[in-house]
Amino acid sequence: MSTRLELLKRYLQEDPGDSFLRYALALEFMSLNDSEQAYSQLEKLLNDEPYYLAAYYMAGKLAESAGKNPEAIYWYSKGIEVARQQKNQHTMNELTEALNQME
Repeated sequence: MSTRLELLKRYLQEDPGDSFLRYALALEFMSLNDSEQAYSQLEKLLNDEPYYLAAYYMAGKLAESAGKNPEAIYWYSKGIEVARQQKNQHTMNELTEALNQME
């Protein structure tokens, strides 16, 4: 197990509600080529914190790479909606581009 993964898990035991740590844990699983665990972490994060905008793109990409196109479309579309609400044009453009590339 990576040292970074162990460290993130320890930090999350101390503060399980820290959205940034939860996102970082998902990214660490991705870096370790554990897409299933990364996707699971992102899914939990977005269910708990639907306004954590950065996670939508990664959840969509992981779903897409796993051949779960309906789920990818859901994450991209939901992320576009959240980005619009947050008036975050840059992220909205990224998510729209990802969604358009799928179609």
